[in-house]
Amino acid sequence: MPSVPKGCKLALDPRDDYNHAPDDVSNYNESMYFSVLDLEQTMGGWVRIGNRVNEGYAEMTICWYLPDGRIAFMASRPKITSNEEMNAGGLRFEILDPFENHRLTYEGKVCLLERPHEMVDPGRAFRENPIVECRLEVNQRAASECVGGEVVREDGAPLPIDPEKGFGKAHFDQFMHGDGWLLVDGERYEFSGHGARDKTWGPRYWQSIDWYRWLHFYVSPELSIEATLMNDGKGTRCSGMVFTPDGMQEIEGGEIDTDWDEHGYQKSLRFKTRAAGVDYEVEGRVASLIPLRNRRQLPDGTWLQTRITEGLTCYTCNGVAAIGMSEYLDQIVDGRPSGIEP
Repeated sequence: MPSVPKGCKLALDPRDDYNHAPDDVSNYNESMYFSVLDLEQTMGGWVRIGNRVNEGYAEMTICWYLPDGRIAFMASRPKITSNEEMNAGGLRFEILDPFENHRLTYEGKVCLLERPHEMVDPGRAFRENPIVECRLEVNQRAASECVGGEVVREDGAPLPIDPEKGFGKAHFDQFMHGDGWLLVDGERYEFSGHGARDKTWGPRYWQSIDWYRWLHFYVSPELSIEATLMNDGKGTRCSGMVFTPDGMQEIEGGEIDTDWDEHGYQKSLRFKTRAAGVDYEVEGRVASLIPLRNRRQLPDGTWLQTRITEGLTCYTCNGVAAIGMSEYLDQIVDGRPSGIEP
């Protein structure tokens, strides 16, 4: 959830579930993300569309973790000419009832990866793994309130943003129930579970922050947790929410300890936090992970590279089993991820 400076407030309206008129900046990005994860089958996935209409394209991603460890993955940058909808590259998001009900569909191809770590070299991974037909349909229903919005002044006036340092001027999160089916390479999977959704709009460069660790998981109707530890070059802060029958409580800081594999990818983690006087001890074991990247070239020809490792993660929270995601973002500096100690 965005931090709110003194003299400001968060503004959020059901109309924000729909797309906005883009700001007059080249890197305007309107992004929606949905996940649905099935604890019993240890499977599920996530999808995202980020409209960069002022640059003439969308970022489209589908990533589905199969029970046997394979991952069905596709990412593309289809051309778009407007920001009126989230519909690009075969992936479509429909808002049936703002903040309440959504429908996600995909029809197209995916790269079927037996060794998901091969996506560290996308060109080679797409050449050397089968590209197969895929269809996906997911219906999602609200499992919590929406939290977040745009930080504005008390009178509603927008705050100035430096587009070169932007990672979105507005953001909200929500937990969801989800069920649906996936048809990949002629094999059908049905699933039912829970996940998270978020939406961001405003200027964005993936290189605008040093690193972050984003965790989200749904334990039961009585408990779900979303937390982000982020370093923007000015120090590390932890923010997030705990949802209980009493409503949403902001977490009061948090600490994370990560175990890394030989590639420098997260393989397990321990996270401690507190909210409304209750302590939460979280352990996570990554069941399946895919490394992704974003690259941007500066006017002087320098390339900036961001690594994002997406881990389907089996959690326990105060001893109760759950399933969710661990998403770790790092800038690659001199060949090393920025958030990992030497």
